[in-house]
Amino acid sequence: MSFNDKNIDVTKNIKVIEWLKSELLMAVASLYDLLVRGIQNSHDAMLDAVSNIILVAYLLGKRLGVSYESIDTKVEEKAKLALLEEHKIEQWYGDLGSLLEYLKRKRG
Repeated sequence: MSFNDKNIDVTKNIKVIEWLKSELLMAVASLYDLLVRGIQNSHDAMLDAVSNIILVAYLLGKRLGVSYESIDTKVEEKAKLALLEEHKIEQWYGDLGSLLEYLKRKRG
């Protein structure tokens, strides 16, 4: 690979990172829009928006040099820490515990 090819790869990666940042903002804006409109029976739209945010976050992390596995590990660590710190969302709904159970089952 020549020096010029490396420059093209770096430039391409920067463009992809900028595009992914834009996609992430648009996905979050879409979710906000759904929440503001309060559309009834919008489960599919909410699922689409949230899953898009997660997908773009994984892809952005990958472009920034972070592996998918590292992201999963960090999410699990953060959930465990919040659980230990008795985060309000765990106290009120048990979401962190159920997320950790899900991650453990998925890991197999």
